[in-house]
Amino acid sequence: MRSPREFRQPLQISERKVLLAFLDLAMLNLALLVTLSVRLHFPLVASKVAERAFWFVLLSAAWALAASVAELYDLRLAARLPAGPIRAVLAVVAADALYLTLPYVTPNLLPSRLTLLWFFGTTTAAVAIWRAFYALILVQPSFRHPVVIVGAGRAGREVLAAMRDRGRTEYVPSGFVDSDPTIKEEEVDGLPILGGYRDLPSVMEQAQASEVVVACSGSADGDLVRALVDCQERGVTVTPMHRLYEDLTGQVPIEHAGANLHIALPLDRPSPALYDAIKRLADLLLASVGLLVVAVTTPLVAAALWLEDRGPVFYRQRRVGRGGREFVLLKFRTMVADAESNGPQWAGVDDARVTRVGRALRWFHLDELPQAVNVLRGEMSVVGPRPERPEIVTEMQALIPFYRTRLSVQPGVAGWAQVNFGYADSVEDTMVKLRYDLFYIKHRSVLLDAQILVRTVGHVLRGGGRQ
Repeated sequence: MRSPREFRQPLQISERKVLLAFLDLAMLNLALLVTLSVRLHFPLVASKVAERAFWFVLLSAAWALAASVAELYDLRLAARLPAGPIRAVLAVVAADALYLTLPYVTPNLLPSRLTLLWFFGTTTAAVAIWRAFYALILVQPSFRHPVVIVGAGRAGREVLAAMRDRGRTEYVPSGFVDSDPTIKEEEVDGLPILGGYRDLPSVMEQAQASEVVVACSGSADGDLVRALVDCQERGVTVTPMHRLYEDLTGQVPIEHAGANLHIALPLDRPSPALYDAIKRLADLLLASVGLLVVAVTTPLVAAALWLEDRGPVFYRQRRVGRGGREFVLLKFRTMVADAESNGPQWAGVDDARVTRVGRALRWFHLDELPQAVNVLRGEMSVVGPRPERPEIVTEMQALIPFYRTRLSVQPGVAGWAQVNFGYADSVEDTMVKLRYDLFYIKHRSVLLDAQILVRTVGHVLRGGGRQ
C-alpha cells in the first residue's frame, strides 16, 4: 500500500471554509488599504497602518455580519457560478454601506464621490474575482477528496446521498466495501462494491483514496477492525459515518444511532456554566429590546386586527419547555379566533385559517415578538429548539426515538432547525427537524447561537415567513 506522503491532500470542509473566510477578509482589507493609499494618500507603512488598525477591524466585523446573513460560507452556494460571486458582491455592498455609516471610527470617504466609488469598486471587484476563482478552480477534481464507504446498507447510502448533495465539491465517492453475503448487486446507488472488509487496504490503494467512511451497523467485525487499523497506520483518515453526516448536513443521523447513544445524545458534553451565563445575559438584553418593540407595535397590530375581525390581539397556547414543564406561549394572533375549535391540528402552507393581517405578520415573523415575555420569564431562550404543544410532544415521543432529548435544553424563539429547514407539516418533517435540533444540542456554543441569530435576521429581512 502507498505511504501517507503519496496520498493527495485535498481541501477538507473546514479548511475550505477557513480559506474562504481568510481570503474574503484579505481581499476586502487590501482593497481598503489601496483606497486609503491612492485616494487619501495614506502611507503604506506598518506603523501608520497599525495606528488605524480599528478601520480594518470594523470592516472585517461588517463583512462577518453581511456574509452570515447572505450564508456565504455554505460551500454549495460558494461553488455555483454565477450565483456564488453575485451573492458575495451583494454582501460586499451591504458591508461597505454599513461600514460607512459608522462616523468618527472609520475613514471619511463620503465627501468625495470618486473616492466613494473607488472604495465600492475595489472591494467588490477584489471579492468577486476571488470568489469566481474559487468556483472555477478550487472545486475541480484535483482539489476533491476521494473516499471509500464501508457498508452498503442504509447508512452507507445516506452518507453517499449527503456527499452527492452537499459535498460534491469536496468528495469523490469511489465505491463501497462490504462483506454482507446478502448483498448480491455489483453496485449500489450507482456506486460499485469494490470488495469485502479484508480487501479494504488494497481497495484504498487502487482507488487512490485517502479517507474511509465507516457506515456499517452491528457489532465490530474482526476483519474490518484489522483492515481499518492497517489503513490508519498508513495515513488513511478513518471517519465514522455520523461525524461526516453532521459536518455535511448539520443534522444528527438518529436512525443509525442504535445502541450508540453518543451519536444522538451529548452524554460527554455537559453545558459549561460560562456559556449558560452568557446565554442568559444575552436573552435578557435581547428580550428587553424586544419588549420595547412589542410596546410600540401592539397598538398598530390591535387596530389592524380589530378592523379585520374584531378578535383578540394576542394568542395564548400551551407549549412544552425544558424538562417537560408546560408554559403559556404568547404571540400576536394570526388565525381566526376559533381556528382550533375542532382540536389541535398541523398548520399547513397557505392555511385558510390565517387572516390577512396574520399573513402580513407572518411574512416578517412579527407574530413572534410577544415571546420576549416568555424569554424574560425564563420559559424560553432567544435561541433553541422551537417549543411544541403537549399533544404533539406526546405523539412524537411515541413515534420517534430520542424526541424527548429536545426537552433537555431551553426552547427558543429562533433555532437551528428553523434557519435550515423551516416548519413541520408531518411526522416526516418533524423527524428532519429533530435531526437539526439534536445537532444544535450536541454542538451548542456562543458562536453557533450567534450564527443562528444572524441567519434569522437574514430570513426576517428577506421575508417569506409561513403564510
